[in-house]
Amino acid sequence: MHPSAGSGPAASPARNVLGGELESCSLSPLTGFYRNGCCDTGPEDLGVHTVCAQVTEEFLAFSQARGNDLSTPNPDFGFSGLSPGDRWCLCASRWLEAWEAGVAPPVFLAGTHEATLAVMPIELLLDHALDAPTH
Repeated sequence: MHPSAGSGPAASPARNVLGGELESCSLSPLTGFYRNGCCDTGPEDLGVHTVCAQVTEEFLAFSQARGNDLSTPNPDFGFSGLSPGDRWCLCASRWLEAWEAGVAPPVFLAGTHEATLAVMPIELLLDHALDAPTH
């Protein structure tokens, strides 16, 4: 188990960008760098797969054009391919790149790891949130 998974009695649970406990992003399709359904991260996750996004057709096309085809199944890796509406843990830098191009998919804040905030301000995420807090 990796450190942010909460192993051991002194370990604390992973936190989301809102400061709460990190919630699951998707179990079907099974997402996350550690394929545990959560956008957990750790030292092995060089891509920082921390943004829980609900992918759109526009984002999938954008990602494919950037060399990361998330739509095509890859059975060798147990990957069935994503369809618009699926939730998936995206690399924070790819989400930011998509935002800059005007095609950032909506995000599930409760499932987005706090490490994302080292890559972008929370305001960008709040503007695209499916679960934005109400005040």
